[in-house]
Amino acid sequence: MAHSHHNHNHAHPDLKGRNLVFSIFLNILITVAQIIGGFISGSLSLLSDALHNFSDVLSLVVSYVANRLSKKKASNHKTFGYKRAEIMAAFVNAAALIVVAIILIKEAIERFMFPQEVESNLVIWLSLFGILANGLSVFLLKKDADSNMNMRSAYLHLLTDMLASFAVLIGGLLMKYFQMYWVDPFLTFAIALYLIYMGYDLLIDSTKVLMLFTPDTIKINEIVNVVNKIPSVKNVHHVHIWQLNEDEVHLEAHIDFNQDIKLSEFDTILEQIEEELYHNYGINHVNIQPEFGKCDPKNIIVQD
Repeated sequence: MAHSHHNHNHAHPDLKGRNLVFSIFLNILITVAQIIGGFISGSLSLLSDALHNFSDVLSLVVSYVANRLSKKKASNHKTFGYKRAEIMAAFVNAAALIVVAIILIKEAIERFMFPQEVESNLVIWLSLFGILANGLSVFLLKKDADSNMNMRSAYLHLLTDMLASFAVLIGGLLMKYFQMYWVDPFLTFAIALYLIYMGYDLLIDSTKVLMLFTPDTIKINEIVNVVNKIPSVKNVHHVHIWQLNEDEVHLEAHIDFNQDIKLSEFDTILEQIEEELYHNYGINHVNIQPEFGKCDPKNIIVQD
């Protein structure tokens, strides 16, 4: 069995860890301020925003730990190292978003049934603080969120926090000037639905990676047809394609050859396959088992 792989790491200063630490500190400040302010003002939307911020603190800590673990080298006992740590963090954070949303929906329904007067001035000032602090965190994480699922999960937490603070601000103004206290639980309910909307796709994406599903952008039959066009190839079977993390997509397969070719010839064909799969499908780790006249199942997908 032979394998080869492409590395495509980009050399740039890694500020992800530092930005996460700063965001953790800001969210601790927001959480403490909003919890105190929520109890004093009687605002459920402010307390719900505080709960969301507290979940952000936990999720950012998870993201930071995962980011640090992902840099650890592989070993005899951990041959992949901790390359999946950030995917696991993304899964945990997405699941946390949905759990928090369910709790907020429950609280909002109860407040709808038993409305309370709210001290709106405190709500307005604390929501402004939340907008500024979360806005700064969102700005710091935006760049890395485009290319890293773990950072995207942290970014989504903070973005929803900032939007939630905007909603709380609007609610505070409506309560202050129009005594529309029903707005408080309504905004809480709206924030919760938005959390579910934002967390669902990330939860599905991270689950697919953890379950070793073939990436949605890759068509196995198309790849098999490409490899089968190589003159010396008789059959491609027993194919597995999975995504290890954000940077690595792996393929393993058995190839049955028409002739009993030399090892040097196989190496040439392997290099051809590797280049084709890397440049056209983004597969950067290819593991091929060469065969000649071997009696084994020749189906493309074989249940191990």
